[in-house]
Amino acid sequence: MTIAIIFALLITLMVTGMPISIALGLTVLSFLFTMTTVPVESVALKLFTGIEKFEIMAIPFFILAGNFLMHGGVAKRMIRFASSLVGHWYGGLGLTAVVSCALFAAITGSSVATVVAVGSIMLPAMNKAGYPKNFSAGVITTSGALGILFPPSINLVMYAIATAGIEVTGPNGNSITSPSVGQLFIAGILPGLCLSMLLGLRTWSRAKKFNYPRLDKADWTERWNAFKECVWGLLLIIIVIGGIYGGFFTPTEAAAMAAVYAFVIAVFVYKDMTLAEVPKVLLNAASMSAMLLYIITNAVLFSFLLASEQIPQMMAAWMSAQGWGSVGFLLMTNILLLIAGNFMDPSAITLIMAPILYPVAVRLGVDPVHFGILIAVNMEVGLCHPPVGLNLYVASGIAKMGITELTIAVLPWLVVMLGFLVIVTFVPSLSLLLPNLLH
Repeated sequence: MTIAIIFALLITLMVTGMPISIALGLTVLSFLFTMTTVPVESVALKLFTGIEKFEIMAIPFFILAGNFLMHGGVAKRMIRFASSLVGHWYGGLGLTAVVSCALFAAITGSSVATVVAVGSIMLPAMNKAGYPKNFSAGVITTSGALGILFPPSINLVMYAIATAGIEVTGPNGNSITSPSVGQLFIAGILPGLCLSMLLGLRTWSRAKKFNYPRLDKADWTERWNAFKECVWGLLLIIIVIGGIYGGFFTPTEAAAMAAVYAFVIAVFVYKDMTLAEVPKVLLNAASMSAMLLYIITNAVLFSFLLASEQIPQMMAAWMSAQGWGSVGFLLMTNILLLIAGNFMDPSAITLIMAPILYPVAVRLGVDPVHFGILIAVNMEVGLCHPPVGLNLYVASGIAKMGITELTIAVLPWLVVMLGFLVIVTFVPSLSLLLPNLLH
């Protein structure tokens, strides 16, 4: 009954069109002050201590780094490099878009930034080269979602924050610690590469079937020159991942280093951004960071409510009583997350669902790192279908296509992503191979 009341109240507030962050906060306050004896002081204290985590500071820094790179000419240099590698294959510009999205996602960790940066260059170029608009828009919309999976994924940082400090026991009664940001970052690399290859294969097969244009093959001199131009951007991947696993700095410190590095290469190395444009970039990053931090704050309150009412423990006990194993639970989790993707953005889903589902998953023997990657892939799918898929809305604005038309356009690639979700769900070694090797 408690679970039903809490979620009925949350859904009712969301249906009214209220922002998810405010709906979360009002749900918590309404329930606590009318149906419990929790003092108001503890709510205020939780609001403060909930975001008093060092890891949270990584989010605004990674957002700032992404904004500098998005406006600093890095995308066009990566597109040139990708084009020199794969442009001569069938659907060369489509494959260039996939590779460019993968590279740009790996240095920004943001799906929306990837769609904007790569899409604003590639969509006009593909249309001018004679590619159908639905093909080019479908490629960009789905490939842009790779930002959620590749490090430095902001969504993976949020999963680490949402599960931090939750005391859980494994199937044998052993205590399990929550995954670190570094573990999640390294775990996202191999699934990200696999999904990039699958999206590229789908792009190539459709281009070959309909005989879409190909570019002239670049020689190795052109490839080397293109690589030299974009190497400053690619070095950011080594700085973030290498710095964390080399023990030079924490993920939050890596985020700060990424922001400073992105500023330097955008303004002083590539010189595509002037110092006069920097305040605008800072303002955009601050606006996005404030929005996410407000969602986090209210999601922390929501998690506090769930914990105080022992809802995760109740759900774990109920699922255990049903006799569901890990396979049944993971199937139900995927269905639940895919449904949630129709109504909420990825950040809100991760912050609300992770504290509920994570203890149950661990209790059933699911690895915490694997579970985080599974949630990230679900969020990728959610970005690419209506009614709230952010990538759809961003791409529709760039491509000047209606949401319905664009939804139909992304279907061939969306089917691939759903197939990949099944692979990630039931082949945990795909997510755990690199973390285990570096453990």
